[in-house]
Amino acid sequence: MKKKILLGLILFLILAQFVRIDKTNPPVVAANDILNMTSAPDDVRSMMKRACYDCHSNETKYPWYMDIAPISWWTKGHVNSARESLNYSEWAGFPADAKKHKLEESALKVRKKWMPISSYLIAHPEARISEEERETLAKWFESQM
Repeated sequence: MKKKILLGLILFLILAQFVRIDKTNPPVVAANDILNMTSAPDDVRSMMKRACYDCHSNETKYPWYMDIAPISWWTKGHVNSARESLNYSEWAGFPADAKKHKLEESALKVRKKWMPISSYLIAHPEARISEEERETLAKWFESQM
């Protein structure tokens, strides 16, 4: 019985490699991006590019492990959900009240260490932000309200 389950699992993992994800990013319109619309300072720009933009923008970089199912399915689902919740590349499209709410939420999530999420940081240690950087980023979000 265990042999059949193991064989089934191996077969599933092999066949799963044929179900590829779409790694095409939506077009980036620089004029619509929060960093350009607000003339963000270089330190904020750098932090957001390394800690936020892989999930919350149209500039996702897909590393090698995004070619391995089912990891790729889970990660792509996470990116899609993150973009749906907040996409900094499409900042111009949000109404003023939504922008204010998203800025408040961004500041809170950075301060509480809810973002970047720990599962992302495991594979992307460069996305770690120090306490000082967290406070700088949170204050910048608040200054944009």
